Amino acid sequence: MTGKAIKGCTGPALAEALLRPRSVALVGVSDDIAKTAARPLRFLRRAGFGGEVYGVNPTRATVQGEPAFASLSALPERPDHAFILTGTDAAIAALEECGRLGVPVATILAGGFSEAGGAGAEREKRLAEIGRSYGVRVLGPSSIGVVNVHERLVLTANAAFAEPDLPEGGVFVASHSGSLIGALLSRGKARGVGFAGLVSVGGEVDLSVGEICEATLDDPKVGGYLLFLESMRNADALRRFALAAAERGKPVAAYKLGRSAEAAELAVSHTGALAGEDDVADTFLRDCGIARVESFDGLLEILPLLNRMPAKSVRQPAVGVVTTTGGGAAMAIDQLAIRGVRVAAPSPETVRRLAEVGIVAGEGRLVDLTLAGTRYDVMKAALGVMQTAPEFDLVLATVGSSARFQPDLAVAPVIDSAREHDKPLAAFIVPEAQEALLRLNAAGVPCFRAPESCGDVIAAALGRRTPRSEPAMASSPVRQGAGRTIDEAEAYRLFARVGVPHAPVAVLTAGEPVPELPFAYPVVAKVLHPDIAHKTDVGGVALNIADADALSAAMAAIRDRVEAARPGVSVREILVQPMTRGVGEVLVGLRRDPQVGPVVMLAAGGVLTEIYRDRALRLAPVDRATALEMIGEVKALQALAGYRGRTAGDLGAVADALVAVSRLALLDDATVLEAEINPLMVMADGQGAVAVDALVRLVTADADIEAQEDDTENRSGRNR
Repeated sequence: MTGKAIKGCTGPALAEALLRPRSVALVGVSDDIAKTAARPLRFLRRAGFGGEVYGVNPTRATVQGEPAFASLSALPERPDHAFILTGTDAAIAALEECGRLGVPVATILAGGFSEAGGAGAEREKRLAEIGRSYGVRVLGPSSIGVVNVHERLVLTANAAFAEPDLPEGGVFVASHSGSLIGALLSRGKARGVGFAGLVSVGGEVDLSVGEICEATLDDPKVGGYLLFLESMRNADALRRFALAAAERGKPVAAYKLGRSAEAAELAVSHTGALAGEDDVADTFLRDCGIARVESFDGLLEILPLLNRMPAKSVRQPAVGVVTTTGGGAAMAIDQLAIRGVRVAAPSPETVRRLAEVGIVAGEGRLVDLTLAGTRYDVMKAALGVMQTAPEFDLVLATVGSSARFQPDLAVAPVIDSAREHDKPLAAFIVPEAQEALLRLNAAGVPCFRAPESCGDVIAAALGRRTPRSEPAMASSPVRQGAGRTIDEAEAYRLFARVGVPHAPVAVLTAGEPVPELPFAYPVVAKVLHPDIAHKTDVGGVALNIADADALSAAMAAIRDRVEAARPGVSVREILVQPMTRGVGEVLVGLRRDPQVGPVVMLAAGGVLTEIYRDRALRLAPVDRATALEMIGEVKALQALAGYRGRTAGDLGAVADALVAVSRLALLDDATVLEAEINPLMVMADGQGAVAVDALVRLVTADADIEAQEDDTENRSGRNR
């Protein structure tokens, strides 16, 4: 065998070996065509792959009528890519042989690694060690393979790729789930979607979704990306790819599984409870400029709209609707409304312009053309007016039965209007009308066959944010629930380091005489103990204390109530502050997610925060412009903007506090797992904002070390 390894190949070299290999080896390929391990050879031959294909099977001289080699070492050349089809233990040995021979990339089909418990985690650790030591890049384990449609590389064991005539196009798919790439292929083909490549990443012991997609960014045959995600592991690589894709004008959309409440259940703060696993994933994807859809159909239908609609600012966009079927349009409007998308009525000027072309628009939000809309000239004229109306960011044409029986009449004006105007135009086809959908898709017009995916895709596209160019904070893996909570006085000192002002404090000893306070009565008294995060739950707060005698009595009562509610806890210290009143209150918090890093949150403050779930999230740290965007997203804060004559609050000070709290992610001498001010008391405009309660949980050094070890040894925990 000849050839030299590409040591730890990345970028274009990785793309060449992974997706455009000159030669591939099928290790463990089967002669029994009924077996999974037989499929890759059949698929490669049927597709007409032009490179060399070597079968490796130590028990047979031929496989499926072709010569077979006893080992990788027996091959006449070093392959660029080895697809290891063996069982779990044999796969480890095969990977090591790949490493010794300098094979650049190896894909591993077998499972039985992290998802199989402790022994499997050890096996996966061994895979990682082999890859690092030899420089061989590993796809998987539990990867069902890779496909490059343009190169006729169908290097997969997925049965769906028995499909003849794979549709070529510009869509690149990366999926944690192997079976889903087959589903995307078959469903996409039915919709006229063409693919550039499809990759099953499996357990991501080495190669991740982000790195693989990043390696294809400069491929002119790739126009956009669809991601099927089960976790946010390797988030840094995913973010790096997404930002680079945005720079190149290549849109990215994702369907993310795993709406788990586990992280919220382990949280101490309201921030942790409100910023659960799925909330953090959603924030991460949005900050990366990735459009997240809720439906599988939506994932297949979104790229044409993203290609026509650049990411915009936080301003609430408006959709205009033109229809030939009132009932069909109502279904679409309902789906848009429940996702918070505003369907706007035509302005008086637009109504006048419609009248000039013979169209009478009613007083509602819908421009219903009725049966007259089945005429080319009527629909074309209506769309021309709507697409040039400044009040709409997108126009949706909803077409009824004529789309099925007269596609030339129903589809042609939509296609022609989309070509003539820059404003995005999409179509919801109410009946089952395959020909109409295929024509629209071939013309690059966003089109939908169900109201649910219509609402889903439009909401995702309109909600896509311009990616934040500043890098996300690097985050050491942390274990949920690990670390220690510090008391409120210590928390104030930490917040003061980053510039958050707080109300004056005095720390007194329960049972001792009350000294003269450095501030005036009335005051509030609170139990001061690192193990008591939510003081009101255990009777640990007393308000409106008028004088020293009342304070002494309140301190004793707090001690008695807390010790009764929490047996084993001894109350020694009481924190005292002046009663501080403002025009409103908010919650500002930070949570460090174990996969994507620190996230900052703003919400309506108080004890009912978790019930209302009225909040805004961003990756930390944030700048002031981003903080002001967040303020605009929290509905309850409209009252602090002087709503209906109310005293306006100092929202600029709230923005400053948000920026300051987000800087906790930058501390180099402390790892903050959770930090929260609830409430931040907002004073009248120009008078600032002060923290009057604080909670911080720090990650201990031991917890950081343990989590890093876990991350190395247990990279996926997913069963394909």
